[in-house]
Amino acid sequence: MIPVIMSGGSGTRLWPLSRKHKPKQFISLFGDHTMFQETMLRLKGVEELGAPIIVCNNDHRFMVAEQLHELGVKENSIILEPFGRNTAPALAIAALQACQAGDDPVLLVLAADHVIENIDAFHQAIEVAEKQAQAGFLVTFGIVPTAPNTGYGYIQATEKNCVSSVKAFVEKPDLATAKQYVDSGAYYWNSGMFMFKASTLLSELELYSPAILTSCADALAKGVKDLDFVRLQAGAFEACPSDSIDYAVMEHTSKAVVVPLDAGWNDVGSWSSLWECAEQDSDKNVLQGDVMIDEVTNSYIHSEHRLVSVLGLDNIVVVETADAVMVASKDSAQQVKKIVNRLVKEQRTESENHRLCYRPWGNYDSIDVGERFQVKRISVNVGASLSLQMHHHRAEHWIVVSGTAEVTCGDEVLLLSENESTYIPLGTKHRLHNPGKVVLEMIEVQSGSYLGEDDIIRFEDNYKRS
Repeated sequence: MIPVIMSGGSGTRLWPLSRKHKPKQFISLFGDHTMFQETMLRLKGVEELGAPIIVCNNDHRFMVAEQLHELGVKENSIILEPFGRNTAPALAIAALQACQAGDDPVLLVLAADHVIENIDAFHQAIEVAEKQAQAGFLVTFGIVPTAPNTGYGYIQATEKNCVSSVKAFVEKPDLATAKQYVDSGAYYWNSGMFMFKASTLLSELELYSPAILTSCADALAKGVKDLDFVRLQAGAFEACPSDSIDYAVMEHTSKAVVVPLDAGWNDVGSWSSLWECAEQDSDKNVLQGDVMIDEVTNSYIHSEHRLVSVLGLDNIVVVETADAVMVASKDSAQQVKKIVNRLVKEQRTESENHRLCYRPWGNYDSIDVGERFQVKRISVNVGASLSLQMHHHRAEHWIVVSGTAEVTCGDEVLLLSENESTYIPLGTKHRLHNPGKVVLEMIEVQSGSYLGEDDIIRFEDNYKRS
């Protein structure tokens, strides 16, 4: 059995914690590990489990690789999607990749950003599902509903409380319809988790969505292996129809079965669901960070960088980050996507990046910015190098705070230690490398007429960025 971890989401409903270039699956929301890492860890104990296939956005590739490395997990493949094309193409690519060794494995398809509290129940459902998948069925895991919920799609089963063939997939209902579904006992929440043999999925795709299968096979065949990644050929993948696996296959196939799952599942798709999943105090508050409250109830309050105080309020969400603060009633918090859409429309960077931005070599924090200057705190991992690059519109001053910096500036290479500095003139080729045994910490002061991240010409790059 090969786990296929779907990690392409942008998580805009949890803005400002979750952003385009670091969405919720790569954030630690409940403990020491990220949601992506928790997805991998909850598979421990599943028998005869192969190395995972990860399908992710190209922009997230180094976060995926680093977070797998932190767990000591060696992946089967990290497949990079140049464009989002929904779940059917992603799973087609994963199935095609899984069959390249000549095997026909069972694929366990999981989202990277779900919570499952009862691991034993989850493992038992996997065991039941595997028998169905080996018999040639397409298995979907149906969540036993705990309440009528209008935020989920539903699966109608032909039989109650057991493995059953699927009668219908239904869209998100209104509240009255959701109550009818739950009361009937014949409906489950649609989890978006699946299990099937790779060949079964491919044959059903060929039958019901041949254009998707053809485009995906072409994109994979023309793709390239790059470091730890499989890069799909962009042109072929762009031509692929965008569709969910439900619409492309599951709603048409006669092989769909549902395995009930009652394991404390939550897709953490909103601030209210995050509040439900987290540990609450006696007043039903979830407090994280430097928070002081008085007469506050039923609320989620998260602080990252400063004291947040809240007085005399009920049923609210307050989230503070380095560059944004969001305050909402918990009932309206799902509408945060409207704010994100406005940020995108106005081309504001807060929709895409945190102030602290991660790169394959380390990270940088933009600690101050003005009309013609910007100050960054830069951390470079041991042995890592930035690209050999040049800027047309800015010069840079570098000051080493701790560690050792090997600096290439034009034809000169020099070593800088703590409290030493250097100047990079505008238009000069330069590179920064950490040759030491500790993380290199630096302050960079940029000055010039344009300070955008796109003012960069790369000549050499260890990470094969354009």
